[in-house]
Amino acid sequence: MNIDPKALGRTAVLMGGSSAEREVSLMSGTGVLAALRSVGVDASACDLAELRRDGYSRVFVALHGRHGEDGTVQGALELLGIPYTGSGVMASAIAMDKVMTKRVWLAEGLPTPRFAWLAPGAQAREQIMRVPDELGLPVIVKPPREGSSIGISKVQGYSQMQDAVQLAARYDADVLCEEFIEGLEVTCPVIGNGSSARALPVVRIEAPDGNYDYEHKYFSEDTGYRCPSGLPAAEEAEVQRLTLAAYRALGCRGWGRADLMIRAADRKPFLLEMNTSPGMTGHSLVPISARAAGLSYEQLCLQLLAAASLDSARGEA
Repeated sequence: MNIDPKALGRTAVLMGGSSAEREVSLMSGTGVLAALRSVGVDASACDLAELRRDGYSRVFVALHGRHGEDGTVQGALELLGIPYTGSGVMASAIAMDKVMTKRVWLAEGLPTPRFAWLAPGAQAREQIMRVPDELGLPVIVKPPREGSSIGISKVQGYSQMQDAVQLAARYDADVLCEEFIEGLEVTCPVIGNGSSARALPVVRIEAPDGNYDYEHKYFSEDTGYRCPSGLPAAEEAEVQRLTLAAYRALGCRGWGRADLMIRAADRKPFLLEMNTSPGMTGHSLVPISARAAGLSYEQLCLQLLAAASLDSARGEA
């Protein structure tokens, strides 16, 4: 793709924010900023208040988590009329909420682990203890509107349920309990919009003892990433097919990344979540996959920026 960096105008890279993922956002934003500048884009780091005042033409959203990935910033940029990278308001809001995401996927017939939703008024001890009866053990307990494995627990026994729910509730009033899928953890990025969106190569994640937590995602050198994934061709193709279906079902655009588990017992893939503003750090998965597809980090950033758009522009088309 031949993109003239100068034609993109002044670009803001939004980073930081106020979510629990601020540190990750700063790392992603710093990497994106350096990459865009290296290929000739007039890019700067800034916050929302500076955008209109300083005349920016478009925004690369390198924010993660609440207020950056949940439709909030996207809505502000819609009001400002400044095109931005990634999904629009509704898709961002739905994808940020793992319960709503699973409901959409189930309505579309897409495979996702069984789950129980514990609303704020449904977290009494007896209600919590019914979850393993429904989903079995182990069970995954997490806040439905956080990312980067923040507040997540793998519960092995009934005695751990109460503490796991309390931990998740520190980050979100709602708590998501999810069936544990024993098997391989993989991820698959997507670039593009609608029918023209394409899935990039699948990345297989190999974390110590299967513990792909915040530390192993962003800081540890012990986590292995295999791309090419080493999966049989048919399995890789099925993961990519499901990822594209999940992306389109949520109405995503620009780019995203689906996380999945492949069940060891029967090799069936299950969708876990869709990230609409994936990490772009030195340990992040989208750059690894893009590189396997022949896209450098700098080319990836430039291509994503060139595709920046607005919901309102789509409606007028």
